[in-house]
Amino acid sequence: MGPRSCLLGLFALFVTGKCSYSPEPDQQRRLPPGWVSLGRADPEEELSLTFALRQQNVKRLSELVQAVSDPGSPHYGKYLTLEDVAELVRPSPLTLHTVQKWLLAAGARNCHSVTTQDFLTCWLSVRQAELLLPGAEFHHYVGGPADTHAVRSPHPYRLPKALAPHVDFVGGLHRFPPTSTLRQRPEPQVPGTVGLHLGVTPSVIRKRYNLTAQDVGSGTTNNSQACAQFLEQYFHDSDLAEFMRLFGGDFAHQASVARVVGQQGRGRAGIEASLDVEYLMSAGANISTWVYSSPGRHESQEPFLQWLLLLSNESALPYVHTVSYGDDEDSLSSTYIQRVNTELMKAAARGLTLLFASGDSGAGCWSVSGRHQFRPSFPASSPYVTTVGGTSFQNPFRITDEVVDYISGGGFSNVFPRPSYQEEAVTRYLSSSPHLPPSSYFNASGRAYPDVAALSDGYWVVSNHVPIPWVSANTPTFQPQDLASTPVFGGLLSLINEHRILRGLPPLGFLNPRLYQQRGAGLFDVTRGCHESCLNEEVEGQGFCSGPGWDPVTGWGTPNFPALLKTLMNP
Repeated sequence: MGPRSCLLGLFALFVTGKCSYSPEPDQQRRLPPGWVSLGRADPEEELSLTFALRQQNVKRLSELVQAVSDPGSPHYGKYLTLEDVAELVRPSPLTLHTVQKWLLAAGARNCHSVTTQDFLTCWLSVRQAELLLPGAEFHHYVGGPADTHAVRSPHPYRLPKALAPHVDFVGGLHRFPPTSTLRQRPEPQVPGTVGLHLGVTPSVIRKRYNLTAQDVGSGTTNNSQACAQFLEQYFHDSDLAEFMRLFGGDFAHQASVARVVGQQGRGRAGIEASLDVEYLMSAGANISTWVYSSPGRHESQEPFLQWLLLLSNESALPYVHTVSYGDDEDSLSSTYIQRVNTELMKAAARGLTLLFASGDSGAGCWSVSGRHQFRPSFPASSPYVTTVGGTSFQNPFRITDEVVDYISGGGFSNVFPRPSYQEEAVTRYLSSSPHLPPSSYFNASGRAYPDVAALSDGYWVVSNHVPIPWVSANTPTFQPQDLASTPVFGGLLSLINEHRILRGLPPLGFLNPRLYQQRGAGLFDVTRGCHESCLNEEVEGQGFCSGPGWDPVTGWGTPNFPALLKTLMNP
């Protein structure tokens, strides 16, 4: 039976299971901790599903990312426009026609595409969706501290084989919305306060990383920065204004967000949202800031996927994006993870700097066929993002050298091979580190992360008009992340972009090829400490350890702003 007859006999074939395939057979469908089922969804309930259409010329896109991101290339800094990217990756006319015809036949409505035409979001009833995607069975779930609601299928779905060349995956079935794991660490006991600080504030950040009062945005360029939030929680402008009143008196700053993309709620502010915005805007001081608020208010939406769609639909975007989202690589299907990686590649081709948190589970740990292994995180493990690890002060009450924050994430991808830009650095680490874990615990040939680091512990934040001390920089996701270190590093890169733009240079774009070529120039090397991992007799809770140069705990190190500015101002 050929593809044409498979499509024509769509519903009959679905029922018998002929001519169908599962695009995400390896998708882990275990229920995330803290989530419970409330039973089957109403057949007439409306769902929003996102169909990822097969792209063209992905290999060529990868080559262009390398060309525009490598300082040694004649094409360095000559970034693609959104229209250029769309022309390159747009699905074939056959793909567009086949998928649209299939969805219309199933009763899909209010379908919306993006500029690149590689995503299509449509509304269907539960009944229609279960007929369209046989095997799927939608249930209501509730989970997380905020009792977040979601509609998901605990079972795999299938598609007609005729769609295999045209659809990568369907979003809105399996991946659950993020939930908060942020906590307030106990405040250490202080014997006296003379010459001491009582927690990390913007002034502590600026002193440690050698910023002066003049190291702020000029307010005269089109430079901008952004953070993305995926919880059903929000920041409040009044909290930001109070934070800047308390902690921003020593530097010029903006006291309000320039643009919110998405929905801003009117309920209580969330600590995570407040922390992210307050430290992006105090590190990248006086620079226009956007907030992507993708809370997944509809129960079938995937907030991270919605953010990716926004990037594919806006021609003019901030140059730096900080994202504190992550999930275990092994919990995601290979189809999904490769497609998301292509979306990150698209952003790199456009000259966007994407910073992702490395995680707060150390090297991670899980059991495979009865043996323990480390557990890498994605998108931290993507070769097209700059991943930020976490550090602590050696003395928690003084602005001292930094050491590893023992919960800071890092390691080696089990999905992506080591990119060429980090070959030399990683090989040197693997051949010289005196504290390597057993080789069976990690994939030594995989993409290694993080790339850089910043302070991740003991932050002050203002939320719901209340100053809160000693907040642990965890992320809004299933797996904690180094939330504050990511916007801090991103804010400093925005300041460097400001200088580059004023000098007529392109923004930094995808930073990693340049970062590894410069071998840590402009960064404080963090050489003390190890992060956590499996609690067993073989490794006894110890993952990787930091050392001279690059390491898979703190990357190349933390920013020394004047030196980093100097090294990144070279054309």
